[in-house]
Amino acid sequence: MSRPSDFTSGGSAERRLEKLHEQLAGDLLRYFARRVTPQADAADLLAETLMVAWRRLDKVPTDDQGARMWMFATARRVLANWTRGQRRRTALSDELRAQLIETPQPDASAEVLDVRRALEDLPRNQRELIRLVHWDGFSIIDAARLSGIRESTARGRYQRAKAQLKARLTEATHPSATTSPMKVTTP
Repeated sequence: MSRPSDFTSGGSAERRLEKLHEQLAGDLLRYFARRVTPQADAADLLAETLMVAWRRLDKVPTDDQGARMWMFATARRVLANWTRGQRRRTALSDELRAQLIETPQPDASAEVLDVRRALEDLPRNQRELIRLVHWDGFSIIDAARLSGIRESTARGRYQRAKAQLKARLTEATHPSATTSPMKVTTP
């Protein structure tokens, strides 16, 4: 990003930008706050508008009314860009949501629910390794890379997670038994 060419000439450009901010920031913030949801996005839009003014300060009229009109026209364009982005994100979310609704979900049997409950009892890092390996089909090596840990660390966590899952599932399905075969592949 380059500064306007007159930015360094005696500080006048910097002072001009400060004056624009002092005079218009409150009005522009209200302009955005009345038009966006969540309203917290209004501050980001104001910052973007001021950034445009900083980059194009040589294009901002020098009279107060002209500067006000230019800033609000810029704010309108910034808002239009934001709105288009929101629409694209919403359309993508809606499309993915529709795909999920159309995809048949298997019934959650008691066994599946037991596995999910047992999995939730594991520490987060162990739980994620089990999910990556058994639900998402990654090798332990790939799961280690995805988790950002060493392979040896992943192998140890994976073994501890399997042992804890086996104990919990055995306890859930056969409270009096001490060992039983475990199947972790059920999502």
